[in-house]
This record gives sequence, structure tokens and C-alpha cells, in this order.
Amino acid sequence: MYAIVRDRGMQYRVEQGRYLDVALLDGIEPGSEYVLGEVLLVSDGESTQVGTPTISGAVVKAEVLGELKGEKILVFRYQNKKRFRRRKGHRQKYTRLKISEIVVA
Repeated sequence: MYAIVRDRGMQYRVEQGRYLDVALLDGIEPGSEYVLGEVLLVSDGESTQVGTPTISGAVVKAEVLGELKGEKILVFRYQNKKRFRRRKGHRQKYTRLKISEIVVA
């Protein structure tokens, strides 16, 4: 069984028991439960429910495991013939969730 959920503008495909990395959730402690309420599609292999735009009463429950950082991205600005060079790095912070249950009403 899998579901397509929307969380703060991003859409994710989730399955029970799998891990999901979402943009950083401030104020959420590891070990607590997080509910993804906007379920767009649910499929169990035999039947598929598609929401218009969401399925009413369907939620995905997840356990918060903690925070982590993504890969480093290098940003390089350069102007030729001017001796201008700037190099910056960035690492996005994520919150790791473990999908515990997909509930369909």
C-alpha cells in the first residue's frame, strides 16, 4: 500500500515502514508523532482512491526520528576579466520521518 501526500507545497510518495526526509520541522521533538493530513492518492495494488483534491478522512501517521543535513551544494560566482570570484557552500537541513501507518476512512 502506498499514498501520495502533500506537505507544505511538496508532494511525496510514502509507504508504510519507509523513511521520508522533509524540509526542517521546527519545534518537533524526536520520538513524537507527526500527521500528514493532505492525502492526494491511496493505492493498495487492487484499488486506487484519488482525491479531489484530497481524500477526506485519510491521514498518514509518521514518527519523527531526528534532524539531518543534505549534501553540500557549491555556488560559484565569477566575472571574467575583473578578477571577481566568490565561492559559497550550502547544506539544507531535513527532518527524517518513519511512516508508521496509512489510515483511510
